[in-house]
Amino acid sequence: MSDFDQYTAAPEAPSGTPGAEERQWGMFAHLSALAGLILPFGNLLGPLVVWMMKRDTMPFVADQGKEALNFQITVSAVCVALGIVAFILSFVLIGFLLFPVIALIGLAGLVLSIMGGIKANEGNAYRYPFSVRLIK
Repeated sequence: MSDFDQYTAAPEAPSGTPGAEERQWGMFAHLSALAGLILPFGNLLGPLVVWMMKRDTMPFVADQGKEALNFQITVSAVCVALGIVAFILSFVLIGFLLFPVIALIGLAGLVLSIMGGIKANEGNAYRYPFSVRLIK
């Protein structure tokens, strides 16, 4: 397994059917990223808090919390990196073209987080399509 595969391969979903409370907390793990619309770094803090609270008692929530947190770390890193590049390139008037791309990435993150919350509430382990899995 290459280093790239190690960080991008989706982990196995926990076996068994999660109960109603576990499904609800799994949904909260994904939707808590919406706190980023209100608080700075809320998109990272929300899934982190849910994961830290429930990781020892609920395996489904531990899995979904890690998945949501890894995705939010990925989206944040990409947006910050593109923002820096766009800022530097804006001095030569090319960088302004990247700002809509950053907005689209943020919108995609919002939509995928809502989809993850819906799937987790149905009891399905949701895997984000483009997520670097730093937290194992």
